[in-house]
Amino acid sequence: MLHDLALPVRLTTRSGELTLRNAVDEDLDALMALLSDDPISAARGDVAAPEDRPRYAEALRSIVDDPANALLVAEDADGRLVGTLQLTRIPGMARRGATRLLVEAVRVSSARRSAGIGSALMRWVTDVAAPALGTPLVQLTSDAARTDAHRFYERLGFTGSHVGFKYRVPDPSAR
Repeated sequence: MLHDLALPVRLTTRSGELTLRNAVDEDLDALMALLSDDPISAARGDVAAPEDRPRYAEALRSIVDDPANALLVAEDADGRLVGTLQLTRIPGMARRGATRLLVEAVRVSSARRSAGIGSALMRWVTDVAAPALGTPLVQLTSDAARTDAHRFYERLGFTGSHVGFKYRVPDPSAR
């Protein structure tokens, strides 16, 4: 499934060439840094704390081992990770049995934003990955506070069509 995507690939951006590839265990620290580089993620606890490393490592391994998921990284010519996103292929009954491609955790290094990296990643998803996976619908959610991201996705042709809800399950160990 997602492991069958023809990776790595070269992506051209305004800031140069990038390599898009599957994440590997050695990317863990850079992935943690990308998550913590985002103020909304950091406010949720993604602060790249060393004590959280085992949990991130377990999550990375779980994603990599699941054929319906892929965690992709974009690296620049110097081998620095400058972007990431997770893809999940979701079979569905609605829309006459349409399968969806869910895009999650799109992050671009704050030092490299507005350089075309996010656009290159998302265009690859819509123009290459979705057709290759037979997914006629690409969907994502975005925090309501990410108004710049909403404008970005709309420029790429995404439509703000739904209202999303989340339920935070209480931590049983906190009782």
